[in-house]
Amino acid sequence: MACSSPDAGPSCAGSDEGAQGPEEESAGASQAAPATQSPRIDLLTRKASMLVDFLLEKYTKKEPISQHALLKVVGSKYRQHIPEILRRASKHMELVFGLELTEVNHSRNIYALINKLNLGGDEGLSDEGSLPKSGFLMVLLGIIFMKGNRATREEVWEFLSVLGVYTGRRHWIFGEPRRLITKHLVQKKYLRY
Repeated sequence: MACSSPDAGPSCAGSDEGAQGPEEESAGASQAAPATQSPRIDLLTRKASMLVDFLLEKYTKKEPISQHALLKVVGSKYRQHIPEILRRASKHMELVFGLELTEVNHSRNIYALINKLNLGGDEGLSDEGSLPKSGFLMVLLGIIFMKGNRATREEVWEFLSVLGVYTGRRHWIFGEPRRLITKHLVQKKYLRY
């Protein structure tokens, strides 16, 4: 945490930086390897994001998802990273939307998205054929819980911005998020404003 602070400077190696001998410098060079891997990690995150978009489209159309289609979205160039990309996309689907990617036909490698947050009242949170908003509600409730059952508007929007949801900017899945929160979720008494 201290390394990422503005006062930490460009390096977190400590005050001994520059005082290393040749043996230590070569060891330090090997420690730089994780930083060179960050573009690959970022690329895997982008591929996972593309896969999330694809999965959401399949969910809204109520279409089965084949392993071949997943491979096509990810690309054959990243075939070796598919387990990690799929893990990241699945985690995002579960955390944000409350949907679990499950293999429903093992012999044909067919997957489906299952709503894990069967709240019973999800009909009021979703329009016909749209994504359930219960996952979004669970994220909001999680933020509020972590802040001692009371979160400021700034804390909520700061966290939602990490998920790519911004106040005043229409989200392609949730629509206008401020309206969803203040009107829909408050009116349905899921939240108190």
